[in-house]
Amino acid sequence: MPELPEVETIVRGLEKKVQGRTFLNVWTDSEKIFKNISFNNFTKKIKGKKVLEIKRRGKNILFELSDNLVLLIHQKITGHLLLGKWRKKNNTWISDRFIKDKANQFIRVIFFLDKGVQMALSDLRKFAKIELWNKNEIEKELELLGPEPLEINFSDFEKLFLKKKGVVKQALMDQNFIVGIGNIYASDILWEAKIDPRRKIETLNKKDLKKIYLAMLSILKESIKLKGDSFSDFRTVLGDKGGYHQVVRVYGKENEKCKCGGIIKRIKQGGRSTFFCPKCQK
Repeated sequence: MPELPEVETIVRGLEKKVQGRTFLNVWTDSEKIFKNISFNNFTKKIKGKKVLEIKRRGKNILFELSDNLVLLIHQKITGHLLLGKWRKKNNTWISDRFIKDKANQFIRVIFFLDKGVQMALSDLRKFAKIELWNKNEIEKELELLGPEPLEINFSDFEKLFLKKKGVVKQALMDQNFIVGIGNIYASDILWEAKIDPRRKIETLNKKDLKKIYLAMLSILKESIKLKGDSFSDFRTVLGDKGGYHQVVRVYGKENEKCKCGGIIKRIKQGGRSTFFCPKCQK
C-alpha cells in the first residue's frame, strides 16, 4: 500500500498539472470505488468544479475544490494516480506512455479536466476509494487521525507514547496514533533506530524514542527524495518506479545478511510481515 512518501510523491506530481484545472467529466468501470456517493451523483457534483489546492493527510490525497467540496482519494493496496492521454481501443483505455509497464494498465477511473488534462486511477485489485465531501465534514473526519510524522517535534512525539500501550511496530502503523507509516517504513525505521519491533512500548526510554524519532524523519525524507518505494505496484504520476526499493534496509530481505553481519528475519505481527535483524535490533 502506498505510504506517506508515495502519497506525497503523487501529490507533488499532481500539483504541477492538476491544480487550477476544472473537472469536465469522469469515466469508470468500477462504481464500487466511489464510497460515500453514487457514481452518477459524483459525476453531477464534480463537473465544473475547479481544483484550488491538492494536499496530503496521512495516506489520503485531498483535492480542495470550488463550492466548498473536497475530493478524497485513498489509493489503498495497488492503486496509483497517473497523468497522461488515454484513448479507447477495443473497449479498453490505452496510453502509449504506459504501455510497457503492466502496473499502469489497470485503468479503473479517468478524470477529464480542462486544458486536455487527464488523470487516471490504475488499480489492479480495485480496493482504492474515492469520496466527495463537504469541506467542514471532512475536516472533522481527518481530526481523528494522528499527527503528521514530518510535522511533529520530539517533545510531542514522546508524549504520544506516554498514553499508548502495546508493541512499538504496531503503534507506528496505527493511523490514529501517527499517520502515513505502513509496513515498509515501520520495519526500516526500527532497523535504523536499532529497536526490536517486538518491544513493548513501556520498555522504551527517552533515548530509544529519540532514536525512533530521528530514524522516522530520516527514512521518510529519504524516500520522498527518491520518489517512494516500488517494491510492489506503486508508480509516480508519470508511470515511473520510485527509487527507495534500491536502498531499503530490511523490508522484503528475509534471510539476507544485515550490515552488522546478522541474518534478517521475517515474523508476523498483527497479520502483517515484519522484517528485522535480531542481532543488532534490541
